[in-house]
Amino acid sequence: MLSESEARQRILSTLSPLPGEMRPLLEAVGAFALDELRASVSLPGFDNSAMDGYALCFEGAEVAAGVRFSLCGQQAAGEDQGLTLRPGKAARVFTGAPVPAGTTAVAMQEDVRATPGAIALTEGVARGEFVRLAGSDLCRGQIFVRSGEALTIPRLSLLAAQGLSEVRIARPPRLAVFSTGDELVQPGHALRPGQIYDSNSTLLALLARGAGGQVTSVRHLSDDLAETTHALERAVDQADVLLLSGGVSVGERDFVKPALAAVGFEAELWKVALKPGKPFLFARHPRGALAFGLPGNPVSSYVTFQVLVAPALRRLRGAPADPALPLQRLRAAESLRNSDRRPHYLRGRVGPAGFEPIGRQESHALAGLAASTALARVPAETEIAAGEDVEVLSAQ
Repeated sequence: MLSESEARQRILSTLSPLPGEMRPLLEAVGAFALDELRASVSLPGFDNSAMDGYALCFEGAEVAAGVRFSLCGQQAAGEDQGLTLRPGKAARVFTGAPVPAGTTAVAMQEDVRATPGAIALTEGVARGEFVRLAGSDLCRGQIFVRSGEALTIPRLSLLAAQGLSEVRIARPPRLAVFSTGDELVQPGHALRPGQIYDSNSTLLALLARGAGGQVTSVRHLSDDLAETTHALERAVDQADVLLLSGGVSVGERDFVKPALAAVGFEAELWKVALKPGKPFLFARHPRGALAFGLPGNPVSSYVTFQVLVAPALRRLRGAPADPALPLQRLRAAESLRNSDRRPHYLRGRVGPAGFEPIGRQESHALAGLAASTALARVPAETEIAAGEDVEVLSAQ
């Protein structure tokens, strides 16, 4: 079996971002920039006032309370009157307004006593106070987004501040989601003895959408080689990624591997040292489609998606090919033990005392997963005492 880090590295090393397209900023949240972007506009674009108050011109490092200035004009935000100040002069300014040439500082209106044609300071003012200098936030020509960086809401706001309405991102990967197994029944239908409802197709379709994918089809397949092969053959040219749960092991009624092979997929890896989730398949088709075969137990499907599939989808969307998971170190609220020879991802939540596991930790236990907000990675054959650090992955 491959280690999980080796498996991620092998998957990511074969992938590159999907073709790029220009998209409106409002549709690019969570995507990844394909291009390096440089500022065409300095921020601020001109020296301006950080407060409603009075622009002052004086000599020296500061001016004391009681000093009077004569008024010579007013400047509001959105206009530039072309005013110039000389020592002893002041102008009324408002937040965001260009300050007149010669401005030494701005006095807040609360620190000024105004009389007709003049003001007197009630508090001292230091040179440069409440003046935002042009380019102090971002200079023209400065790189402000690098290729592969996530387009967060603040970053997209910065693009808008540069006068951009669109950004080039990779088109979202198209996914065909399949659940397999004769025991599965679609929600809304009656169960017969020995049957269970199909939750995996819903789980994986929502996970795929949450990771930025475009789910083009969701289908359940019975344990039949011909049906499975036909469905996969149709999906090869309609989806970038085939996401399957169940039927990936080596049992007599596990048909995913032979069906993928019959369609032309070549397996890149199978079996990963991961708990839950050892049966895991990654395969590629000569025409470019990818296939991920996940275990049938819902928690196993969930964990393998988060640990192995989500990084691949991020890469297809333009993220760097970084095999490291976004883990953070938190305290364990209670002792966490893993006697297995594979790393175990425990389901739980982060509370005031740190990470605390929730519910049963078996691969079928969906109720505990539903109450969880994080996964704690406990290395193989390891016990982490309460209060010690544990690596935690935030989960969808």
